[in-house]
Amino acid sequence: MPLRWDVFCKVVDNYGDIGVCWRLARQLAREHGLSVRLWVDDLLTFARLESRLDAGLEVQFLGTVEVRRWPAAFVSPEGPLAGVIIEAFGCGLPEALQQQMAEQGCAPVWINLEYLSAERWVDDCHGLGSPQPGLPLTRHFFFPGFRPASGGLLVESGLLARRDAFRADQNACATFWQQLGLPAPRPGELRVSMFAYPGAPLTEQLQAWAGGTVPVTVLLPEGLLPAETAAFEPAGHGALRIQRFPFLPHDDYDRLLWACDVNFVRGEDSFVRGMWAGRPLVWQIYAQEEAAHFAKLDAFLDLYQSGLECTAAQAQRRLWDAWNSRVDAPAVAEACSELLAHWPVLAQQAGQRALEWGENVDLASKLIEFVGRLASPSGASRP
Repeated sequence: MPLRWDVFCKVVDNYGDIGVCWRLARQLAREHGLSVRLWVDDLLTFARLESRLDAGLEVQFLGTVEVRRWPAAFVSPEGPLAGVIIEAFGCGLPEALQQQMAEQGCAPVWINLEYLSAERWVDDCHGLGSPQPGLPLTRHFFFPGFRPASGGLLVESGLLARRDAFRADQNACATFWQQLGLPAPRPGELRVSMFAYPGAPLTEQLQAWAGGTVPVTVLLPEGLLPAETAAFEPAGHGALRIQRFPFLPHDDYDRLLWACDVNFVRGEDSFVRGMWAGRPLVWQIYAQEEAAHFAKLDAFLDLYQSGLECTAAQAQRRLWDAWNSRVDAPAVAEACSELLAHWPVLAQQAGQRALEWGENVDLASKLIEFVGRLASPSGASRP
């Protein structure tokens, strides 16, 4: 089993790619004792999620993970190559590295870590290899997913137990709000974490909350969606209060999700963490050309809502459709009110689904098992 792994990550236009790669690198090092080197092309974006990172350094260690800047003119470091090379989300390995891999007598295991999906075809494509034209190398496709035949989900050992212990400790929750500089929840308040892409019908939703009778506090990262919230800041309006906070390290972001009543999440990384929070969530999926993302959205809801009472499932689906601009923006306010009417049922279902999926084999463990098979003397990775 190879003990040295390289993970290559390009930050495209958001935080999800580096979020997933950083969580994976940390888990591989912490829980499995691997020597992990994380290559990132945009350290400034990474630094917003990890306060210990110095974006001016070419090489640094965060705990036991080595972080390296991935420059445009890539030069492989001296010494033997890592036994496993992970290309995150089809970011494209440097040609110089591919050539070096091909020239080795025993090529590293090359994994393309794909995006998460609940679509059925993922199970059939997971683990397939693709011989590379002109090189004695095979690139293997590893698909995260929700069913046993897929690559699993990113979840650290003991995460749900830590979540439950945090929620049960009133002092820990109070200290957490103080550390963020945020007030404690008001009696009867709905506390909402908000992480959304531009284009979400946020203004319409804020207007509805402001005019409602239930006190609502919306927690937003600093600098996110300023145009959509301008009319409601800084003091809030009506029943609505908006609170800003800095971008949080991963562990603190998890606590934020655990402490809120409803979590609006986006992309992949915050989406998965919202699921582990076990609270009702609203997912804004990353939009694709020709509305291809709606098939992905529907596939997840079909799986997530399995066994859920019909009216609650319909309310949840209507809000997700409105939040993802599948229907007109004004529908989002009515859909959110309808969802909150089913909050107890949806909260129970969210907690049960997190518990159920948390019992499956996690992505990092499945990845190690997969690599172990490929790296064996009869493994399919041999050119």
